[in-house]
Amino acid sequence: MTAKLSITNHRSDIIGLTYIYPVLSRRAGGLSIGINFNPNNTCNWRCIYCQVPNLSIGSAPELDFDLLAKELRAFLDDVLHGDFYERFEVEPEKRVIKDIAIAGNGEPTSLKQFAKAVELIGAIATEAGVFPTADYVLITNGSLIHQTKVQQGLSVLNRYGGQVWFKFDSATEAGRKLFNNSSQSTRAALENLTISCQLCPTKLQTCLVDYNQQGFKDSEKQAYLSLLKDIRSSCHLQKIMLYTIARHSQQPEAPLLQAISVETLNAFAEDIRQLGFAVSVSA
Repeated sequence: MTAKLSITNHRSDIIGLTYIYPVLSRRAGGLSIGINFNPNNTCNWRCIYCQVPNLSIGSAPELDFDLLAKELRAFLDDVLHGDFYERFEVEPEKRVIKDIAIAGNGEPTSLKQFAKAVELIGAIATEAGVFPTADYVLITNGSLIHQTKVQQGLSVLNRYGGQVWFKFDSATEAGRKLFNNSSQSTRAALENLTISCQLCPTKLQTCLVDYNQQGFKDSEKQAYLSLLKDIRSSCHLQKIMLYTIARHSQQPEAPLLQAISVETLNAFAEDIRQLGFAVSVSA
């Protein structure tokens, strides 16, 4: 039986392929074609809201480029010329490819041949007529952008008119440890963010989560706003995307997590706009 696509169903195995999966994206507003470089469910972070089951610490495995090309070409043909939308009961207004997003079940920039994979996807999507109409997106925690191979990939992404969605959930060391289980310092993250902004249009994506009924702590809010003030002149961000959890976490902390209210998201968005940044909110 074919599953119905919805904003709460982001399973990477929904169509039975290794590298390709469809998503109805809240932020994109239509069909997002996901590219999963981490079918082994490995990541160098462990965000407490992550919906990937059996997540483990590690890097992306070797990529089968021939299989990726075969799956992407076949899936694009199904969406563009087949009955994909009917089989998955996609609403008529959402029957448009909004983007191809390199994301998946872990940190995609950990792939050894990252730049080669970015180029392959770009070439196939252009050949199919999807680019440049649809966006080309890299969703990343940004932790590896200091690496040469990743910077080469961002340059390729930029050449295809792409954009980086750079995860930044907290501006405090304690918050980054709690929400992302990351030991990377805020300073190192900002250095990588600056590099990303220099190489490719970059948006900041921030997930606000109510952990253990603490809500959105004022200390977190003030640290985030202070950081934005500091980087206004050094890092040109396209947009800041605020959102909260919509899918059930598969991490041990799941029972302690709740979504942040729309009212809180909107109020924080207005504070950010007062600093001169464009903001979007997804609840």
